[in-house]
Amino acid sequence: MQIDFWKISMETLLMTFLSTILAYMVGLPLGVLLHITSKKGLYPNKPLNLVLGIIINFLRSVPCLILTVILLPLNRFLLGRGTGVWYTMIIPLFFSSFAYVARNVEQSLQSVDCGVMEAAKSLGASDMQIVKNVLLPEARSSLLLGVAITLVNVLGYTSFAYNIGAGGIISEIWSYYSKNTTDFLSSYVFWLMIVLVVVFVEVIQEFGLLLAKKLDKRKTLK
Repeated sequence: MQIDFWKISMETLLMTFLSTILAYMVGLPLGVLLHITSKKGLYPNKPLNLVLGIIINFLRSVPCLILTVILLPLNRFLLGRGTGVWYTMIIPLFFSSFAYVARNVEQSLQSVDCGVMEAAKSLGASDMQIVKNVLLPEARSSLLLGVAITLVNVLGYTSFAYNIGAGGIISEIWSYYSKNTTDFLSSYVFWLMIVLVVVFVEVIQEFGLLLAKKLDKRKTLK
């Protein structure tokens, strides 16, 4: 059985990074909105915060595989097909991760020292300036760690690509096993694919941690 390692690697990386970028395009502003409408936020708004929280918690509770099935019609409408190629997995991965991103961003912003914001207010900074120039910059280390964690989670979710024939390394691992059930453990190809997944995860985690360390003013990360 011939495996195109370049192809399945690119499918995995494209699914992972494009889905994460889209998730942050929606999840980042949602996370900011959750934070500023909370009880101790800049614009406390309990009803809005409650509604947003319910929606986000609901999306986080739906398994990726179920979302993959539910979103097949949307895939067909937007992409012209529901299964069979790597990009048909982007929409399910996006819906599976943006709510997680929103909560992650909210938690990162909550870690910012209130005294820093109070100091900015005393200098006449507007609420928008506080968000843009204080909240986000002060939380950047935590936010970067969140990006790395999200990328690793989304990479794991690409395993569900097998169910719609969307490709990727993890999908190929399962496919290889199903076609070689008696001798897959003795195949170097099988283990090489596993090593590739581990390498991708380690590189993402270490790179994210390295950047977070460089940007963390407190220098407490190890």
